[in-house]
Amino acid sequence: METLINAPVTGEILDEIIEKYRGKPGMLLTTLEEAQEKNLLNYLPGETLAEISKKLKVPYTQVYSVATFYSFFNLKPQGKHSIVVCRGTACHTKGSKALLDDIGKILGIKRTGDDTESSFTTPDNMFTIRTVACFGQCAQSPVVAIDNVIYSNVNSRKLMKILSKYTPRL
Repeated sequence: METLINAPVTGEILDEIIEKYRGKPGMLLTTLEEAQEKNLLNYLPGETLAEISKKLKVPYTQVYSVATFYSFFNLKPQGKHSIVVCRGTACHTKGSKALLDDIGKILGIKRTGDDTESSFTTPDNMFTIRTVACFGQCAQSPVVAIDNVIYSNVNSRKLMKILSKYTPRL
């Protein structure tokens, strides 16, 4: 079983990752990817980015630019489970905003109307909720993905049933 750590990925673990990809195309990208995967909370803390910069002799600004350009990199701790709500036009017209609000209420996330964040993680780090512009499943809208499993034609009742599989408190 792969070892995950609940701390910035640095030191010997980072040295092993770098050696695995040294001299290969895309070395920075693959190093960032594996460092994030080894972090228990699936993210890249600043300390990890700084050490990657130092060890690869790549400017920190370049490392940070890559980590912020690709949407699969996370700079904040992520939840054990990922919930993604489609906010495309078809999903929006069929109620995805209401589903997003329901998820917030069910999981106890307090959002204000002027929130600009598109990603929220529950205080217990069990769930990260984010939105995407479109899943490309418009005929089956609204669409929600949980841990990469896509659920279509979701309504509030179906959402509660799906989420009850992931949390005993529902």
